[in-house]
Amino acid sequence: MSEKETPILNEHNKQEYPPAHTAEHILNQTMVRMFGCTRSRVNHIERKKSKCNYDLPVCPTEEQIRQIEAEVNRIIAADMPVTSRYVTRDEVPASIDLSKLPTDASDTLRLVYVGDYDVCPCLGAHVEHTSEIGSFRISSTSYADGNFRIVFRVAAV
Repeated sequence: MSEKETPILNEHNKQEYPPAHTAEHILNQTMVRMFGCTRSRVNHIERKKSKCNYDLPVCPTEEQIRQIEAEVNRIIAADMPVTSRYVTRDEVPASIDLSKLPTDASDTLRLVYVGDYDVCPCLGAHVEHTSEIGSFRISSTSYADGNFRIVFRVAAV
């Protein structure tokens, strides 16, 4: 897609809190890297608390949960730039999962990059640098029938 073209995208139907939404991207990539799972299948991102659900065959240990939190905070502290670029579906790298896109998603997609740590299609609002997220804290987790839920909060700077 040329730099001068105006992309035509689907309407975005929700207003996320940018620090929490960007933290969700980092959490998703952390879960993919640590557990080989897919990105969250269900999530609810809010200013006060956010939730992400992952399909996992076993519940992570307390040590693994602390490692998840530490890794997300490490990426936040790395002050990575959060950027985006518009591409057509044909230009999307094969490594990016498009299976969660709505069936009516436009041919033009916005890819959001968290430094070199994460990239995914997204229409939401994000911070410009990860350090703007502040701190990430897992406030609770639960596990039942292969569904691991993480409830988290961010304390933006």
